[in-house]
This record gives sequence, C-alpha cells and structure tokens, in this order.
Amino acid sequence: MDALTGLLDGPRARGAFLLRSVLDPPWSLRIQDGSPLSLITLVRGEAYILKQDATPVRIEPGDVAVVNGVEPYNVADSPGTAPQIIIHPGQRCESVDGIEMTMTGQGVRTWGAAADGATVMISGTYQMHSEVSRRLLDALPGLLIRPAEAGDRALIDLLVREMTGTEPAQDLVLDRLLDLVLVSVLRSWLAAPADDAPGWQKAQADAVVGPALRLIHDDPSYAWTVASLAARTGVSRASLARRFTDVVGESPMAYLTGWRLTLAADLLRQDDATLEAVARRVGYGSAFALSTAFKRERGVSPQEYRRRPALAPHPSPLPRVVRLT
Repeated sequence: MDALTGLLDGPRARGAFLLRSVLDPPWSLRIQDGSPLSLITLVRGEAYILKQDATPVRIEPGDVAVVNGVEPYNVADSPGTAPQIIIHPGQRCESVDGIEMTMTGQGVRTWGAAADGATVMISGTYQMHSEVSRRLLDALPGLLIRPAEAGDRALIDLLVREMTGTEPAQDLVLDRLLDLVLVSVLRSWLAAPADDAPGWQKAQADAVVGPALRLIHDDPSYAWTVASLAARTGVSRASLARRFTDVVGESPMAYLTGWRLTLAADLLRQDDATLEAVARRVGYGSAFALSTAFKRERGVSPQEYRRRPALAPHPSPLPRVVRLT
C-alpha cells in the first residue's frame, strides 16, 4: 500500500446524499449543509461556484468540482444571481424567505421546478468521520476542478444513468460510483502536486522517500527503525533520515508515530475494538504504551477520545482554487 491508497481508503461513501437538480436561469443555491466534502458535475448547461474570498469558478458539462470545507458557498447560473434556495444540514431546503421546500415528482433523487431545465446538475455529499480522511481534507484545496477533457466521462455517464433508475441495491451502487469519481479526480490531483502541497504528497515520486513511505503504510505495526527502513530502501541511515526530513518535513519516526496514531484514532471509533487489540494493530506493545503515546500527541487519552463526538467539521485550511489540466 502506498501513502495515497491509505488516505483514499478513508473517504468511502455510506448512504451519501446524491441529487439531480434540474434548473432554469436565473437560479442560485446557497449550500450551508456543513458537509466536509462535496462533488458537483454538470450534465448540461453551465454554473459558477462561489466560495468566500475566491474568484467565481465556471464549470461546464463533464467538469467535476470537489468542494472541500464546511464553509457555506453558492452555486449559480451567474456570479451575480442572488441565492434563492438555501440547503441546510440534513439536506433540508428552504427559500430565502424561510419557506420549506420539497422535491418535485420528477423521479427518484430529482429536484427542480421544470421537467427539462436548461441546467442539469449532479451533486453528492460526504459525511466523513475518519481521522485518515481528516489528513486528506487538510491537504485538499478549497475547490478542485477537473475539466471534462481530463477525466473519465464514462463514470459520470454511469452515475447519471444509475440515479434515474430504481434497481435493487441502488444506494450501494451509487455510493461506489461516487467513490470512483472522487478517487479518479483526487488521483489526478495527487499525481501533480503543487509547490505548497504537503510533504507526503510530493514524496511519492521520490526515489528514496517514496519506497520508505510505502513500507510504513504497508505494515505500520512492524517495529520499524530508521536503520531498517534505510536497509530496505538501499541507502544509508543518515541519507534516509536527511532526505525524508527534507522532503516530508518531519523525521521518519515522527511520521510513523503520526500515522500509527491516526490509524489508532479510527480503530478506536469501532465499538468492538479493545485498546489492547488496537495497540497491537498499530505497532504498540501494550495498551499502556499506546495510551501514553496517544495522550502525548493528542492531549487526551484513548478513552476520552472515544467519548468525544466523531470528527467535528472544520474549515478548509487551503481556500485556494486548483484547476487540473
């Protein structure tokens, strides 16, 4: 497993909210549902995504927009169109004057005032409760756009077609299709990291650090040392330590500790996982050793962490817009 596989394994849809919106200009939606990650793509027409403090971004049919962060944003036919509909948590919709709105009878997962509007938009939202996912969200830009020509149109077409059907297990199929679209976009983004990308992202292609990262992610419970990682990657201990720190921004052992505790945090959310079992799975010799490391790094004991609500929403740390080519 490489580092990217471990991170992308976290955002897995489970009953994700998917909606096909049929709209005629002028239209504008205010999205304030608190979702940490959303996908938007157009079947036809055009739209603008307006995030606070960012230039309006135009999307066309086949483009896929990944919106990161819980801050409210607008999707509209034009940057100048004022919001008409507000989408709240739980996908509750109301007009700007507070009137509750419901889906029309246009079919499964379809919303809109007209049967054949000028714009048809597919949107999907994730509700993530994973520490591994948090690591990915912290790295993502506030808005990531993959143009239609750079993507796999077949996936979008399949998602659109499945949304209009009523076949058995449709929720499961739609979740997996949404995942595939997201992973295909993120894989394109991760393949060409920006200058301000996190160190682990840029390190994937490094001839020395990349193999060391893959070893850590493939077997985090192994008793890795800098010497054993260096031996497996074919360089000296000093060379690996220096190169790893320069590229990733932290030492190999600091990265290993952070990754182990990230995995432990996810495992602790499982009701049937004992502290001793979690410790063994992430490379600690005892529950006491894990508890000591966990509290030192995160400021709370594993037991206190378990009692906390799962992953509180957080704003995107990178409000910039990235358009892939």
